[in-house]
Amino acid sequence: MLDEVLYLTPEEADGPNPVSGFTEELIPSDPPIMIPGIDEAGQFFPVEKIQAHREGIHHLALSVFVFDGPHLLIQRRADHKYHCGGLWANTCCTHPHMDEDIEVAAKRRLQEELGFSLPVQEKLIVEYSADVGGGLWERERVHMFRAQVDRTRFTFEPNPDEVSQTRWITAEELHSEIKETPELFTPWFRIYVNRFPALDF
Repeated sequence: MLDEVLYLTPEEADGPNPVSGFTEELIPSDPPIMIPGIDEAGQFFPVEKIQAHREGIHHLALSVFVFDGPHLLIQRRADHKYHCGGLWANTCCTHPHMDEDIEVAAKRRLQEELGFSLPVQEKLIVEYSADVGGGLWERERVHMFRAQVDRTRFTFEPNPDEVSQTRWITAEELHSEIKETPELFTPWFRIYVNRFPALDF
């Protein structure tokens, strides 16, 4: 567990225009997916995932960044995702289930989204908030994990229910694309890249 939390208060340039999302009422999953909310005293409590996003409840999350040297593996989220569908993001991100170990959750989600597992190292804990469109809001404490691979010896099979496309990209290429087409990237990924321009997550 890392002690320091970095607070990433978005500047206007970080937050894209409201992202298109579902306009219909979102129905919680059945059975409900319970994730760790964070109360004012910093204690965890169970909250349903959709409720956390609809009400902007402070909650726990994680992001994984898989590198091959200077190249970061990024994914384009499946179009039908309940928010930010079709937008580019980091390798993967999710919420741990209530009472699930955060590193276990990171490895689980890599397998669920991209069809591979590998050792990950926790590097940072950050907090951010952002409008993710469709009347939903992210207010997250994010544990950031990093992994290194040799992509010439690395294969994976993205789950089409979660991921529509993947590619490897350098920091320079990523900054150029975000500058030219910011609307193609998720709000949190834009915040991360702006705060860590060298991708030294």
